[in-house]
Amino acid sequence: MTKTFYIMRHGQTLFNSLSKIQGFCDSPLTAYGIEQAKVAKEYFNKENISFGSAYSSTLERAEDTLELITDMDYTRLKGLKEWNFGSIEGESESLNPPLPYKDFFVQYGGEEEKEFQSRVAATIEGIAKNDPNDHILIVVHGAVLGQFTKLWMDHAEFEYKVGVSNCAIFKYNYTANKEFVLKDIIEHDFSHIKHLDKKIK
Repeated sequence: MTKTFYIMRHGQTLFNSLSKIQGFCDSPLTAYGIEQAKVAKEYFNKENISFGSAYSSTLERAEDTLELITDMDYTRLKGLKEWNFGSIEGESESLNPPLPYKDFFVQYGGEEEKEFQSRVAATIEGIAKNDPNDHILIVVHGAVLGQFTKLWMDHAEFEYKVGVSNCAIFKYNYTANKEFVLKDIIEHDFSHIKHLDKKIK
């Protein structure tokens, strides 16, 4: 049986708006981020998409986004947490190296790239294996989506360009061959709420 996964990034957070590095550390959704989540909910409603089950990272920004989309019970999994960036979390994003990050953060006590990718992949593949439902929502983080997509890029139906915007939805099919196939990336129109975006440019 083919299962459909809707894996999405959380809404804009305070640290996003301040261009600060945010991994294991957390910050709340901004007013803009809250409205972004509501726009994502409208998309699911418009497309008549319902979920048999839902999962979230244990970080508050992902949980809060999920709770704005659905009031169904959901499962929190540590394996879905963002990349651990070590001691430079909370510092300016200007300290990030050019992509790909590789193992840059290990020197600061953070995760190795392959270690992080393996953690995320094992968690999502575990959901696919053990969850009996055929429509599954997962709310996570930008690097989680980026690394998972990178892992399955050879099975994607189109080219993925690096970058994951807030509340972007990556639609995957999980096939009988135990493969994840990227079917679509849904980017929302936030022009009507852009006045709420206080991000420091």
